[in-house]
Amino acid sequence: MVNELTDANFQSTLQAAKVPVLVDFSASWCQPCKALAPKIDQVAAEYKGRIDVYKVDIDNAQETAASFGIMSVPTCIFFRDGKEIDRFMGNPDLRTVKGQVDRVLA
Repeated sequence: MVNELTDANFQSTLQAAKVPVLVDFSASWCQPCKALAPKIDQVAAEYKGRIDVYKVDIDNAQETAASFGIMSVPTCIFFRDGKEIDRFMGNPDLRTVKGQVDRVLA
Protein backbone atom coordinates (compact mmCIF):
# COMPACT_ATOMS: atom_id res chain seq x y z
CA MET A 1 0.00 0.00 0.00
CA VAL A 2 1.30 3.46 -0.94
CA ASN A 3 1.58 5.87 2.01
CA GLU A 4 -0.06 9.28 1.86
CA LEU A 5 1.92 12.43 2.56
CA THR A 6 0.55 15.66 4.03
CA ASP A 7 1.77 19.25 4.17
CA ALA A 8 3.26 18.37 7.57
CA ASN A 9 5.53 15.51 6.45
CA PHE A 10 6.06 16.11 2.71
CA GLN A 11 9.38 17.99 2.80
CA SER A 12 10.94 15.91 5.57
CA THR A 13 10.03 12.68 3.76
CA LEU A 14 11.59 13.94 0.51
CA GLN A 15 14.74 15.12 2.30
CA ALA A 16 15.15 11.75 4.04
CA ALA A 17 14.75 9.68 0.87
CA LYS A 18 17.83 7.68 -0.17
CA VAL A 19 16.38 6.82 -3.59
CA PRO A 20 14.30 8.79 -6.12
CA VAL A 21 10.73 9.49 -5.08
CA LEU A 22 7.51 9.31 -7.13
CA VAL A 23 4.59 11.32 -5.75
CA ASP A 24 1.09 10.77 -7.13
CA PHE A 25 -0.95 13.96 -6.62
CA SER A 26 -4.60 12.94 -6.74
CA ALA A 27 -8.04 13.54 -5.24
CA SER A 28 -10.74 11.27 -3.89
CA TRP A 29 -13.33 12.68 -6.35
CA CYS A 30 -11.12 12.20 -9.43
CA GLN A 31 -12.00 9.23 -11.67
CA PRO A 32 -8.71 9.17 -13.66
CA CYS A 33 -6.89 9.18 -10.29
CA LYS A 34 -8.80 6.06 -9.26
CA ALA A 35 -7.88 4.42 -12.58
CA LEU A 36 -4.20 5.32 -12.17
CA ALA A 37 -3.94 4.17 -8.53
CA PRO A 38 -3.49 0.40 -9.20
CA LYS A 39 -0.65 1.18 -11.65
CA ILE A 40 1.07 3.36 -9.05
CA ASP A 41 0.64 0.56 -6.50
CA GLN A 42 2.17 -1.92 -8.96
CA VAL A 43 5.16 0.35 -9.63
CA ALA A 44 5.64 0.76 -5.85
CA ALA A 45 5.73 -3.03 -5.44
CA GLU A 46 7.89 -3.81 -8.48
CA TYR A 47 10.47 -1.09 -7.85
CA LYS A 48 10.56 -1.44 -4.04
CA GLY A 49 13.94 -0.35 -2.70
CA ARG A 50 14.81 1.49 -5.93
CA ILE A 51 12.16 4.22 -5.80
CA ASP A 52 9.93 5.42 -2.96
CA VAL A 53 6.29 5.97 -3.95
CA TYR A 54 3.79 8.21 -2.14
CA LYS A 55 0.37 9.73 -2.72
CA VAL A 56 -0.76 13.26 -1.93
CA ASP A 57 -4.47 14.06 -1.76
CA ILE A 58 -4.59 17.64 -3.00
CA ASP A 59 -7.60 18.38 -0.78
CA ASN A 60 -5.69 17.23 2.33
CA ALA A 61 -2.36 18.87 1.38
CA GLN A 62 -3.31 22.08 -0.37
CA GLU A 63 -0.05 23.92 0.40
CA THR A 64 2.08 21.16 -1.07
CA ALA A 65 -0.12 20.87 -4.17
CA ALA A 66 0.00 24.64 -4.68
CA SER A 67 3.77 24.77 -4.24
CA PHE A 68 4.21 22.43 -7.24
CA GLY A 69 1.58 24.18 -9.35
CA ILE A 70 -0.74 21.17 -9.50
CA MET A 71 -3.53 22.37 -11.80
CA SER A 72 -5.07 19.02 -12.70
CA VAL A 73 -5.03 15.54 -11.24
CA PRO A 74 -3.64 13.04 -11.47
CA THR A 75 -0.18 14.59 -11.71
CA CYS A 76 2.83 12.45 -10.82
CA ILE A 77 6.15 14.09 -9.97
CA PHE A 78 9.54 12.41 -9.67
CA PHE A 79 12.04 13.84 -7.19
CA ARG A 80 15.73 13.20 -6.65
CA ASP A 81 17.55 14.77 -3.69
CA GLY A 82 14.38 16.70 -2.87
CA LYS A 83 14.17 18.38 -6.29
CA GLU A 84 11.68 17.77 -9.10
CA ILE A 85 13.30 15.98 -12.04
CA ASP A 86 10.29 14.86 -14.10
CA ARG A 87 6.48 14.75 -14.12
CA PHE A 88 3.56 13.33 -16.06
CA MET A 89 -0.14 14.07 -16.01
CA GLY A 90 -3.25 12.03 -16.64
CA ASN A 91 -3.63 8.27 -16.68
CA PRO A 92 -1.05 6.71 -19.03
CA ASP A 93 -0.82 2.95 -19.47
CA LEU A 94 1.40 0.88 -17.18
CA ARG A 95 4.16 0.52 -19.79
CA THR A 96 4.40 4.31 -20.15
CA VAL A 97 4.55 4.78 -16.36
CA LYS A 98 7.26 2.12 -16.04
CA GLY A 99 9.17 3.66 -18.94
CA GLN A 100 9.25 6.95 -17.10
CA VAL A 101 10.38 5.25 -13.87
CA ASP A 102 13.13 3.45 -15.79
CA ARG A 103 14.34 6.76 -17.25
CA VAL A 104 14.46 8.35 -13.80
CA LEU A 105 16.39 5.39 -12.42
CA ALA A 106 18.81 5.21 -15.39
